[in-house]
Amino acid sequence: QVQLVESGGGLVQPGGSLRLSCAASGNIFSSYNMHWYRQAPGKQRELVATISSAGGTYYATSVEGRFTISRDNAKNTVYLQMNSLKPEDTTVYYCQASRLRAYWGEGTQVTVSE
Repeated sequence: QVQLVESGGGLVQPGGSLRLSCAASGNIFSSYNMHWYRQAPGKQRELVATISSAGGTYYATSVEGRFTISRDNAKNTVYLQMNSLKPEDTTVYYCQASRLRAYWGEGTQVTVSE
C-alpha cells in the first residue's frame, strides 16, 4: 500500500511558476514509476509527466519545455516544476505511483489567473 500526498498548488499569474510535491509513504518508493496527471472539470484525466524508477522522463506535448519532473528517492518525493504557466494549465493536479498497481493522491489545485 502506498499513500500519496500532494502539495504546492495555489494561485499564480500567467508566466509564473509553481513547484508541486508528492510525498509517498512506504520504503520502496524508488521502485515505482511516478506520474503527474491533471483533470479539468468535464474532461478526461490527462497524463502530464512521468519519471520512471530508472529516471527516464516523459512529458505531454502541451507542457514540454515548461514543466520538469524529478524525484528524490531519499525523501520519497516526486516534484513537478511548472514554469511559464498559462491559464489553460488551471486544473487539479494528481500524483500517481505505479508498479504492479496504481495509487493516487487526492490532488492539488493550480489556478493561473491575473
